[in-house]
Order: sequence, then structure tokens, then C-alpha cells
Amino acid sequence: MTRLCTALFLASTMAATALHAQDTEADSLRTVELTGLTFSARRPPVSRLAGVDNGISINQQELFRAACCNLGESFTTNPSIDVSYADATTGARQIRLLGLAGTYVQMLAENMPALRGLAMPYALDYVPGPWMKSIQVSKGTASVRNGYESITGQIDIEYLKPEDDEGAGVNAYTNTMGRYELNADANVHLNPRLNASILAHYADDGSHHDINHDGMLDQPQTEQKNVQTRWDYLGRHYIFHGGIGALRDTRRGGHTPHMLAHAAHPYTTSIGNEHYEAYMKHAFVLNTEHATNIAIMGSVAHHATDARYGSRSYDATQREAYAQLLFETNATEHHNIAVGASLSHDYLREESTILPYGSPRRTQETTTGTYAQYTYTLATALIAMAGLRVDHSSLHGTFVTPRLHAKYSPATWVTLRASAGKGYRTPHALAEQHYLLGSGRQLRISPLHQEEAWNAGVSAAFSLPLGKRQLKLNAEYYHTRFIHQAVTDYDSDPAGISIYDLDGTSRSHAMQVEASCDVAPGLDISAAYRLTDVRTTYGGRMLERPLSHRCKALLTLSYKTPLELWQADVTCALNGSTRMPPYRSLPDGTEGSGSDDSAYTLHPSSRTPAYVQLYAQVTRWFRHFSIYIGCENITGYHQQQTVIDATQPESPTFDPTLVWAPTHGSTGYAGIRLKIGRE
Repeated sequence: MTRLCTALFLASTMAATALHAQDTEADSLRTVELTGLTFSARRPPVSRLAGVDNGISINQQELFRAACCNLGESFTTNPSIDVSYADATTGARQIRLLGLAGTYVQMLAENMPALRGLAMPYALDYVPGPWMKSIQVSKGTASVRNGYESITGQIDIEYLKPEDDEGAGVNAYTNTMGRYELNADANVHLNPRLNASILAHYADDGSHHDINHDGMLDQPQTEQKNVQTRWDYLGRHYIFHGGIGALRDTRRGGHTPHMLAHAAHPYTTSIGNEHYEAYMKHAFVLNTEHATNIAIMGSVAHHATDARYGSRSYDATQREAYAQLLFETNATEHHNIAVGASLSHDYLREESTILPYGSPRRTQETTTGTYAQYTYTLATALIAMAGLRVDHSSLHGTFVTPRLHAKYSPATWVTLRASAGKGYRTPHALAEQHYLLGSGRQLRISPLHQEEAWNAGVSAAFSLPLGKRQLKLNAEYYHTRFIHQAVTDYDSDPAGISIYDLDGTSRSHAMQVEASCDVAPGLDISAAYRLTDVRTTYGGRMLERPLSHRCKALLTLSYKTPLELWQADVTCALNGSTRMPPYRSLPDGTEGSGSDDSAYTLHPSSRTPAYVQLYAQVTRWFRHFSIYIGCENITGYHQQQTVIDATQPESPTFDPTLVWAPTHGSTGYAGIRLKIGRE
């Protein structure tokens, strides 16, 4: 009844607002008036980063091309990043960049580290799509000023800002899977310099879907409440940004209600997460002519997880504190110098049924660091940036992070980039992958060293005239090689999962080509192809990384009518095959106790088939609102067996973590975006 009322409310709101709407050109037009002449130009929804970093900036126009309910769903039209479910019971998502896990991508919120460690398994669901103003995705090692953790790239989230237009916005969404969301944001300008905003989000998915009829829910029942308040003060020589946020997220999965009532061994998962954070930034402008300024920034975060996977449990708390002092100046027109110091502290307390002695395990790490970065700029032709960090960790001692970037444009139609550098990170194997507890396999975790890797890459971007149009091409290659790595090994023992330090070689090659063109007025087409080769040593054997797509092809089309009142977007993705690691299962109709290996069937390593996914959305734009309707995974392709031995959760062969394709079929959705008091 609640969902019915919500659907009726949404439908009536759409109809009532439509009756009072006036057609207008979409807000994506930027208008400039010069001496009586008016020029209008559409801001590109995706643009390449202007600096030395190879990457893209995704603005709201691109985010509006799909439902984009959260950060994890914002990369549907992006060929560089893969987003998939980590398992079939918890809804945890993971990203891959340059063929490697998202743990090697540094997550930033407006240039400050965010959503690390214990928050990582569900971090992609913790950033609502309507809250985001833009996303900057850079590949390879990034600037040393943001820390030492970036190995394959960075994702920097730019939120809606208090200084944006006064008024409020509302986004309501529902889909055919029984999920609905409500987002709201509001800005108020208290005086010409002081502004405040609030962001609110509520999502509920209480559905029971079992498309493959294995007795397990295809996705968990979830409920999330998320709120932030943000402030800024924009003075002539002093700028302040600050805010606080709170989130509560609950997830329940496992057997369907029918199975729970009839199964001999009912299986459920229950996961609760609470996240609190606060941040502040102070900038002092000392000299505007030379862009000389001092910045002080800091943040604190608290995350608590209470998880149950059948008979296994995991309870953990993480507290983080971060501070940075930065001085930057343009010494001359061509020379920029930035120096700074940082301090970070992490405290992690873990308690689980798989940890020895049943006692809590505590880990504390305090890291202090200093860095210097020099940038040489020669007009628009050449930018070279060299940076060096020296950090000292209370756990890992002193380590050095060198990084070098260069950008060269010999002509206006071509840009060449190159980068090389090192990255480090402290792995928290159980905190970052506690969904592995859902498997019946024996989980073994060895003491882990600090991860360490080199990354190098080159790229070339071209803008070529094609009649009256522009054809944009981009080609890139990246190589990553690990010196130390936390390896998750499914191959050495089909009855277990082992996490240990790399003993051998681990490396990746990633190549990608892209092309985009506005082939006709209002019609944009882009195509991309990516090939990755990721191999790691497992138990003395060099093998392809399991459950990682070797190739991906993406084709996107976007069309807007001449007055930009209607917009249609279509995305087609071809996902290549992956390597399935070996696993064991029970013969049909039998039960396993785990004491007799002959009772199980061994399935050797194999390859999964390639598959195609299709997405489509139509948007109708009005003056103060827009309505959108679409469908995800139109082809309906889904993995037939997402859980090994789903009816035998007490068996050591039970495993929901071998997911390589969508866990459910096609999903239709509809939504409305409202602007209140804004043009």
C-alpha cells in the first residue's frame, strides 16, 4: 500500500505540474550577450580535463542521460569504468579502472580523501546522483598534493554548492523492481558573502525478486537515509567551506520468504551501516596577481558496520581524521610552486567469528607527510609537473612517492600526455571485502604489507574537422606493476579463499580508443573499445585475474530536438568474457557436511560468455521541471547461477561471490526533477 501511494503521488505530481508548465529552451544553454548580439552554446556534457591529467569531467547534463540514482550508476555511459556487483546477496558494488579493483582508485570529495576503508564496500551507493554537480575522473597516478594512495586514478566528486542559485530542487524516482527514491536540495544566501545549503536523500527497496528461481533474492532489501548541510563564506581575501553529514543504510538479503518458511537451513544476511562526517576548508588569498594563497583543510569521519552472513558475523568501527596545510604561488607566468604537509590518522576495530580467539582486533595508523610540486607552463603548448612526497607511517615506516606528468600540444588539434609515478595504500582485507563472509568457503587472511605499485601511461587526443563538425579521437595505454599487493586467491584451493601478500608478479595492461562526433544538429554519437590484460601470481602460477572483463565496447547516442524540449539517449555495451575461477558444488539432490571431498563436484577454471546490455531513456524538458522514463538492461541478460548451491547455505560449497554479469533482468523506471524558485 505504501508503494502504491508513492506511485500515485508521483504520477499526480507529474500531471499537475505539467498542466501549469511553459515550454522553454533547456537549461543546458549558456547565453552570452555582447553589444546587442546574443550567442548560445551548449556546454559539453563530457569534456577532457584541461590540465596535465588524462581524464574527463562529467557534468550534470551527462548524469541526466541515465537514472544516475547514485555514484555507482553514474558510469553507465562511461567506457573507462566498470561497475558491477561484488556478490549476489549484499548489493555491494565495485568499480574497475584500468582493469584493476576500485581499491586502487582514490576517492575524493572536492579534493579531500573520502569513503575509505570500512565505507568502501558500499561507497558507490552513498553519493546520491542528484547531489552531484560534476565528477572528475583522472587516470594514472595523480598530483602528490592529494596524497599517496592514487595508483590507477582518482574520482573527485563535486557536490552542489551553497553559492549556487537560491531555491530548491526535488528529484523523485521509482522503478519496476519496487524501488523508490526522493532527493531534495535547497540553497539560501544569508548575505552577499555567506551561503548555506542542505541535501537530503531517502531510498527504499523492499522488493522480493528471484528471477532465476534459485530461492535467493536477486538483490537485497535496502533502506537509506542520508543528509548533509554545507556552508561557505566568500570574502575578498578569505574563503571558507564547511559541512557535516550523516547516513544510515540497512540491507537484508538471502533466501526468499518462501524459502525461509520451508528451507531446512534458512539463510539471511543483515547489514547495518552508519556514517558520520564533517569537513572544513580555509583559504587565505595573499596575492591575487600571483595566485599566492595558503589553504588549511581538515575532515573527520566515523563509520560503523554491523553485519550478519548466515552464521558468520562482522562488527567493525573506523574513525578517521585528516588535515592538510598547503602553500601555492605562481612565482612567474611560467612557474608554479606548491608545498604542503598532511596528517592522517586511522583507527579500525574489528570483531568477527572468523578472527582468532574471538577478541576484537584493533589497528591504528598515523601518517605524517610533506610534499613539493613544481609546474612549468608554456602558454597552451606545454605543461610539465613534477611532484615528490615523503611520508612516515606508524605501521610501515618512511616511504617516498615520486610522480611526473606532462602535456604537450604541438598544434591546436592534438594533445599528447604522459605520466609516471608510484602509489601506496594500507590494505584492510576484511573491512574492504567483508561480503566474502557470505561464502561457505574457508576464508584465510594472512598478515599484509603496505601495497606498492608503479603506474605509467601515455595518451593522445585529436580534434579533427569533419565537414562542419568535429571528430574527437582519444587513444591511451597504461601499465601498472605491483611490488607489494594484497592478493585475493580463489584458484589455489577451490574449497577456500585466501588473502595474502603477493609472491611473484602482478601487472596490468590497459588500452582504450574513443571517438565522438556531433554528426547532426542535436545528435551526438560516441564509441569506445577497451582491452585489458591483468595477470597475477596465484599459488606460484601466473593467471589472468578472475571475474574481470578482458574487453568492453560501448556505443552511445544522444539526440535533442531543435528547441531542446525532448531528449533521447541510448547506450549499448558489449562486455567481454571473464575467467571463472575453479569451484566445487554438490551433485543435485545431495547435502554436504564438508567432511568428505568425494561428495563434491570440482568445476575447473573456465570462461564466461560475452553479453550485451542496452539502456534507453527519454526526457521531456519544461521550464521548471523535467520528466524522464527509461529502461535498464533492456536485453534482460542476467547470470543464471549467481549463487553456488543456493539451497545448501550450510555447505562449504555455498558461494554468492562469483558474480560476473547482472543478477537481475530488465528494469523500467520513471522520475521527475523539479526546480523551485530557480530559473
